[in-house]
Amino acid sequence: MTREHIERVDRNDGDEQLVIRMGREELIIRQRYQAASILNDFLIGLWFLLGSIAFFWHTWQDTGIWLFVLGSAQLLVRPMIRLAHQVHLRSMPPERWDF
Repeated sequence: MTREHIERVDRNDGDEQLVIRMGREELIIRQRYQAASILNDFLIGLWFLLGSIAFFWHTWQDTGIWLFVLGSAQLLVRPMIRLAHQVHLRSMPPERWDF
């Protein structure tokens, strides 16, 4: 993807959105930190579910353990996303804050 296919747009309400153009289609991400948090939570659930299923078969138990480790490590990403969001909000001028 080239740079001209990705742009940041400031909306009138002060919320920035990310627009990714793919041919005739475009993907608009309005609240990127919330979207990142939801994606992270989904992946955590997926790793733990697959790890649990892997424990049904003895030959897949090592894979299950690694999926649990991956899910546990990804739990550390959750507070980092929240911290990045807070740092981003603090760098914005007060007149752009939405209460």
